[in-house]
Amino acid sequence: MAISRDKKQALVAELAEALTNSRLTVFAAYQGLSVADMQELRAKAREAGVQIKVAKNRLVRVALSSVDQLKDVDTSELKGQLLYATSAEDEVSSARVLNDFSKSFSSLQIVGGISAEAKLLGVDEVKSLADLPSKEELIAQTIEQLLSPVHEITNGLSGNLHGLLDGIEAKASAA
Repeated sequence: MAISRDKKQALVAELAEALTNSRLTVFAAYQGLSVADMQELRAKAREAGVQIKVAKNRLVRVALSSVDQLKDVDTSELKGQLLYATSAEDEVSSARVLNDFSKSFSSLQIVGGISAEAKLLGVDEVKSLADLPSKEELIAQTIEQLLSPVHEITNGLSGNLHGLLDGIEAKASAA
């Protein structure tokens, strides 16, 4: 069933907005996924702040060409039935959602991605981005690294203090 020109224009405008706001757009082949599987994927994506769109590649190409910073992106990888995952909040959440889902459902195959800097990313690059720790985990690791000298000094001083107190206690009990 063909859609009208107005609906196509509205869909292109919606895709262009999603692509403009997205920090990373990941596209994947979904042939073989059932409707229930797609609903599960969309639910997991919503939880992570990721939007899943299924659109014709031709309309995505038109949307890409209408966005100034993305009009020079190589669209040669946009072949077959693809879904597009975008996230305006996090750089790696769209890659992580699709990568995690593809581990459970082999029918979903990541094809590539488009960064906010208009760079076309390959499958390996998208998967390596998906394996990165989350932003919160990176902040926690940085804080841990910054606090480790403080903890080491505190532990060293408390060890000496405990030794001194043990020595005083031994002297007091001997007397």
